[in-house]
Amino acid sequence: MEIINFDKAKNLNSSEIRDYIRKELYAGHTAGLAKNKLQTNIVVLPNQFSDHFLNFCHLNKKACPIVDKTKVGDPFFHNLGRDIDVRLDVPRYNIYKNGKLLNTTKNIKDYWEDTFVAFAIGCSFTFEHELLRNNLELDHIKNNKIVPMYKTNIKNKRSGVFASEMVTSMRIFKKSEAKKVITISKKYSQAHGEPVHVGSPERIGINNILKPNWGDPPRVKKSDEDYYFWACGVTPQNAVMEAKLPFCITHTPGHMLITDTAENKILLT
Repeated sequence: MEIINFDKAKNLNSSEIRDYIRKELYAGHTAGLAKNKLQTNIVVLPNQFSDHFLNFCHLNKKACPIVDKTKVGDPFFHNLGRDIDVRLDVPRYNIYKNGKLLNTTKNIKDYWEDTFVAFAIGCSFTFEHELLRNNLELDHIKNNKIVPMYKTNIKNKRSGVFASEMVTSMRIFKKSEAKKVITISKKYSQAHGEPVHVGSPERIGINNILKPNWGDPPRVKKSDEDYYFWACGVTPQNAVMEAKLPFCITHTPGHMLITDTAENKILLT
């Protein structure tokens, strides 16, 4: 096996892609990969914070739809596919200490502890395949970039130390495509469902659409287009950062866990 690029990865199934990721032969973004399979965000934290975090996700399901949770000290997601190991099967991880980014890495074997619990949270990459099947163009996939993500002024409901604001991902579509886009994405409640906002970024606290907090800058929309914003699984990552936990691990935004679970299977916990 050898290092592969995005074009090669697009032709692989979910378990094949994870094999390359596990061997650190693919570390790129995952949008557009593993057609028809669920992709998830990842949060790993000490068990002492897990109950409050679980409740935070339940209170803010639009942004934080939990699709699986490991037992304490167990690094495997048993409900999402064959042999899915949270320590190895994500292309790139962020390591946080006291709320600050300490490191990025391609595996977390050396960081894993017996007190850790891992959460898998649905991702909007999941419904993008159906958008594409319905002739809806996605700029970030077309241009091999990471979808732009933004902090907003939409407040989350608090649980313990976890609060902060919702993070959204953004995609540009024609105004005439609104009904189709909303109808398709609404079916995927395990992947954030329909948009939380369409139109002016300023209305949800985004002052410069060309400067996302995560991901790649978008183009400026045309007059017959609109900005469509979805609740994003970076929301819990943002909440964990602002809570300044002594230690936690997440996926690097745009670099998701690819599962063997069908994109339309409901696994909400």
